Amino acid sequence: MSRFIMLRIIQGLLTLVLVSVLTFFLINLAPGGPRAVMNFESSAEQREALTKQLGLDKPVIQRYLVWLGDVVQGDLGKSLDSQQPVAALLKERFPNTVILALSTLIFTLLIGIPVGVYAAMKRGRWMDRLVTFISTFGMAIPEFWLGILLIIIFSVIYQVLPASGMITSGSDFAWGDLLKHMILPVLTLSILILPNIIRFTRSAMVDVIELDYIRTARAKGLGVFRVFFKHALHNALVPIAAIIGLIIPILLGGTVVVENVFGWPGMGRLAVQAATNRDYTLVMGITMLIGAIVIITNMLTDIMYTFLDPRIRYE
Repeated sequence: MSRFIMLRIIQGLLTLVLVSVLTFFLINLAPGGPRAVMNFESSAEQREALTKQLGLDKPVIQRYLVWLGDVVQGDLGKSLDSQQPVAALLKERFPNTVILALSTLIFTLLIGIPVGVYAAMKRGRWMDRLVTFISTFGMAIPEFWLGILLIIIFSVIYQVLPASGMITSGSDFAWGDLLKHMILPVLTLSILILPNIIRFTRSAMVDVIELDYIRTARAKGLGVFRVFFKHALHNALVPIAAIIGLIIPILLGGTVVVENVFGWPGMGRLAVQAATNRDYTLVMGITMLIGAIVIITNMLTDIMYTFLDPRIRYE
């Protein structure tokens, strides 16, 4: 076990280094890179000063090594737009994205797993087909379109939920106000994630209920609830746990769109603002943070696998 964990940590670190290489060189060498932030209406002295500030007078490999060394020490540079430290901006926005993403994940797991189990129980019947159809339809809905639709219905027509922001402007923080602002973004993100959980849970349950011990339990007259939710679901949780590692990247990608639709002050909205303003130091900082989150999540999912099912052995 300890050897496997060490190998996964080493693989994760190597992957993160690869992410840093791709991030730095793609942004620095692509058209519209760091040199594009220079205003050619400015004086030659100002352009020269900005060139030195950005290190553009040095070879790109040397700039990468300097940048990587700063990143290892927790220094992600300064935003070219606001001149604030990138780490401070991420520290301010990241918790807001965590609140939105974690709430969505918990909500979708609480809804998706029972619905997936129920669809497996009714396999081949009209209820199973209905759940499958709705899940497939939900996967095809663009989140920006759904977000705008929910705003029109609940904020414009019925005026029961706020359309944007995290708290009401000009008011003190209150949990009730936060929850009201979370409802529409969480619902929109849930439509993106929920079909995956339902379909994956159903598939895992269908595989488990075909096993001999489940057939034996049903033949002995055990109740349906006990067979499916206690025995079958317990063993299906192993493959279901794997989907969490797959959902995190989808969830983080969805927050970029949803946060901008609903004006949620999170990292996804910050990423769009950074790209629009050609704030390449901020873009690299956000990319590195998202890459680290995805890598760590996948690593923890693999490790969790071995605890959920001791039969699994990794070489």
